[in-house]
Amino acid sequence: MAARKHDDDTIIAALTGRTVTAAAEILGLHPRRVAAHKARLAKVGIAPEHGLTVQAPEAFAMGKVTVQRNEKGEVTNTWARYSPDMELQLKAMQAAVKAMRRELKPEQALSAPPLTLAHLLNCFVITDYHLGMNAWGEETGADWDMRIAEDTLVAWFGAAIAQAPNARVGVFAQLGDFLHWDGIQAVTPTSGHVVDADTRFQKLVRVAISVIRRVTGMLLQKHEKVILLMAEGNHDLASSMWLRELFAALYAEEPRIEVITRPDPYYCIEHGQTSLFFHHGHKKRMDGLETVFIAKFREVYGRTKHSYAHTGHLHHRVVRETNTMCLEQHRTMAAPDSHASRGGWMSGRDAQVITYHSDHGEVGRITVSADMLRGEAA
Repeated sequence: MAARKHDDDTIIAALTGRTVTAAAEILGLHPRRVAAHKARLAKVGIAPEHGLTVQAPEAFAMGKVTVQRNEKGEVTNTWARYSPDMELQLKAMQAAVKAMRRELKPEQALSAPPLTLAHLLNCFVITDYHLGMNAWGEETGADWDMRIAEDTLVAWFGAAIAQAPNARVGVFAQLGDFLHWDGIQAVTPTSGHVVDADTRFQKLVRVAISVIRRVTGMLLQKHEKVILLMAEGNHDLASSMWLRELFAALYAEEPRIEVITRPDPYYCIEHGQTSLFFHHGHKKRMDGLETVFIAKFREVYGRTKHSYAHTGHLHHRVVRETNTMCLEQHRTMAAPDSHASRGGWMSGRDAQVITYHSDHGEVGRITVSADMLRGEAA
């Protein structure tokens, strides 16, 4: 069958009310070519056999489609559900980060503190912070908005840093879902569920950058070296990427700061004979994490004597010790949103700074709860 070129309108017209084989006869194309065109059009929301002949809005992809037919098999109603095109959104984020890396003026290096303990590392674990989420206290038991979240984070780091020992290394272990949503629409990136948003996304981005810079400055005054970990979460798949790249560019001229830019959502820090592993928990739950960390970081695991894994995602504290490592699921500092409150998923609200010795593993732990900060921020 001789191949002929056709525009989309001609292909759509041929497919309307016909099978792929019948449309191929009309178009003079092999049925496989017509099937490929049909699949391509479906990705942008065009499915003439279901009565869909209008392309999905820009930056959106076709999701679930419900079709109602009469007794003759004719389409009478069609309900189409569109979701943000994550691939296009990610490309836009990557382009923005690339531009920022060219134009961003890096922070200047600061003087190190006069005395730190070389064998110690303070790990400040923050997970599921949900910056930008709105919670109404009458409904959820506690209020949460942008102002409360920003003030609480700064107050928490102030209290945690003041109580922590003068370790040489400080780790800001942000384990994902730092932002409550991931784009212009206040929806979860993968399922498209509408979330309780306090603000516009641009303001959320602005506050996120500002508060992380502020906290990083506080950590630099305490520690000789600071490691920033912005882990991927299920609420901020794309935003975690631009946070990593943005802060890597921002602190490019600060030798005392290391920003982990690893794109794979499993992370590792080696501290002498101590290995620390991190993952949000959206891809692997606690019962499957141990072997994943060992497989992905085999050399680090083999060199170290004490291993600890940290995860979040479910907002409850769980500690499990195996033959190879101690795994810990951390609480959130954020108040529950309406979805969590109505579903009965309640948990305590605190975060911890854990001190690790290069030779002996965990040697100290400080817990600062939201209630302890109520007078200062929350």
